[in-house]
Amino acid sequence: MALPTTDTFPSLASRPRRAVLKGLLAVACVLGAAGGAPAWAADPQPASQPVRGGVLRFLVEHEPSTLVTIAHTAGPTQRVSPKVTEGLLTYDLDFNPKPALATEWSVSPDGLTYTFKLREGVKWHDGRDFTADDVAYSIQLLKEGHPRGRATFASVTAVETPDPHTAIIRLSKPAPYLLTALDANESPIVAKHIYAGTDPLTNKNGAAPVGTGPFIFKEWVRGSHIILERNPDYWDKGKPYLDRIVVRFIADQSARSAAFEAGELDLAGGPPVPYADLARVSALPGIGAETRGYEYAGRMTQLYFNFERPILQDKRVRLAIAHAIDQQKLLDVVYYGYGAVAPSVISPKLKAFYDPALEPYGFDLKAANRLLDEAGYPRKADGTRFALKLYANPFNTQAAGDFVKQALAKVGIAVDFQFFDFSTYIQKTYTGRDFDLTLESLQNLFDPTLGVQRTLWSKNFRVGLPFSNASHYANPEVDRLLEAAAIEPDPAKRRQLWLDFQKVVYADVAALGLIATDGVTIFNKKVKNHTIGVTGVDASFADVWIEK
Repeated sequence: MALPTTDTFPSLASRPRRAVLKGLLAVACVLGAAGGAPAWAADPQPASQPVRGGVLRFLVEHEPSTLVTIAHTAGPTQRVSPKVTEGLLTYDLDFNPKPALATEWSVSPDGLTYTFKLREGVKWHDGRDFTADDVAYSIQLLKEGHPRGRATFASVTAVETPDPHTAIIRLSKPAPYLLTALDANESPIVAKHIYAGTDPLTNKNGAAPVGTGPFIFKEWVRGSHIILERNPDYWDKGKPYLDRIVVRFIADQSARSAAFEAGELDLAGGPPVPYADLARVSALPGIGAETRGYEYAGRMTQLYFNFERPILQDKRVRLAIAHAIDQQKLLDVVYYGYGAVAPSVISPKLKAFYDPALEPYGFDLKAANRLLDEAGYPRKADGTRFALKLYANPFNTQAAGDFVKQALAKVGIAVDFQFFDFSTYIQKTYTGRDFDLTLESLQNLFDPTLGVQRTLWSKNFRVGLPFSNASHYANPEVDRLLEAAAIEPDPAKRRQLWLDFQKVVYADVAALGLIATDGVTIFNKKVKNHTIGVTGVDASFADVWIEK
């Protein structure tokens, strides 16, 4: 997720910052070629092979509440957990699964049995052997208590362990998304001997984790930092390359920019600095920017309607709102060009499921005004037609809400935009339901069954459940398509179900996808291999090394 920000609403005349960034980077390249290269680039033949040693100063913007994702999905925890606690698989930049704690895997033709051969010779950091019992126990924990694991592993009927290095997952119905859900930050494998008989939410392992990963937990000084040290007995011999990771917490965005400018940080994801600072920070000598590595999260900014409000049950009103919002300008002005316009509720970056035939509804104030007139909401003497209350998830920018407010004002909709802290937003939106529109920041994740279904499936409406069907949207055809896609094992048939779903949702104007936002990693160019898979800086860092 994008980080909360207190950005003020930028001028509509502002130049898109992506263009500025490209320009600054081009200038930096020219300066380098002309002999003005920064000191870090003085070596004309930088090492091409990984080298051992060094301390990585890694920023995690907000301090985690726990260091293991076994019962938690918060972003700061996902940054730290995989360095210590691993998963069965990892994924490259094309979502291809790669071995981690599992070395081989197979799926039965009926999609009901997954067999994993586990890596032998792996030790927990306390010296105990890693076995299939740990896998079976972890999957049970995820099924029972993990916010997304409850859906991912809902159809698991048993995890058999015929020998210490084989785990067989039995399902009651196919789960075609399962093989993409086994990354360390999504489905961590924890030690049974540490968790058995305890509450995973309060287990001491959350504050001082024991894992199988490339780094061993050393210390957590609350309010300051975490230290992770190289695991000398890591199963991937020769790795990790780093001696130590120092995880720092800096909540204030401006302070993060200053820390990069002062050379106090080596690596951070997010973006870690305000969008307004990205071009300047990225163009600093020795600093680079990377937008890959966020595919697993599938970031989106969406506008949801509260279908309990009679005025929003009128499709003409919803379509008018869609026509009133210039999505390209929203992308350029609020997100400084970091992202893509999203015509659908499925991100265009989720290519296996996205319908490229869909186009944005289109910025058309004339059509919006006509639709509102036809719906029976003419302008009053003060120029307004009616009022709506807008909330925004603070993991979006406040500027995005301001943009929507200004856009709707142009067609006579008076928007009362209220921007809260995160906990207040959750309570008011999902428990109080005291909103007409909400600008959400929900991730599509790696598969729409887990990331999208929750928001538009009628059976997932539940007062008080965060990130569920806040709209209280209900369409039997949408339900049918969602439920069919969730269990369809044939990839081609499943894709078609998702295309059909998008067409129905689009025609119904059930929600507006708006923007598929980019994540941005800022890094010292001496730091290598920080983005080699779809989880980016949420990965283990076993391959990260620092150029001497």
